[in-house]
Amino acid sequence: MAKNVKPRVKVPKSASAGEVVTIKTLISHPMESGQRKDGDGNLIPRSIINRFTCDFNGVNVIDITLEPAISTNPYFEFDAKVDAEGTFAFTWYDDDGDVYTEEKSIAVG
Repeated sequence: MAKNVKPRVKVPKSASAGEVVTIKTLISHPMESGQRKDGDGNLIPRSIINRFTCDFNGVNVIDITLEPAISTNPYFEFDAKVDAEGTFAFTWYDDDGDVYTEEKSIAVG
């Protein structure tokens, strides 16, 4: 299990119906490749975020499969069309089975 993993998400607080908004996400994660060794010469187990998804009111907005070459603390920026107010649900999946989630609501006015 990766330590000190913290997802951060930036979603506008409100939007007009039909507006396209920009969403920014960052997850603090060490992204261990499984090839480095600790101070005692033991391999550090692989721990990589291998998938990221975002759903809006239960409908998938984006689904990304990540490969081992992804950088530490992966950052994503993407656009989503907002037709009604609701909640964005963000999920990061780790190789070691851990799942990290965050939710942000947006109002339509």
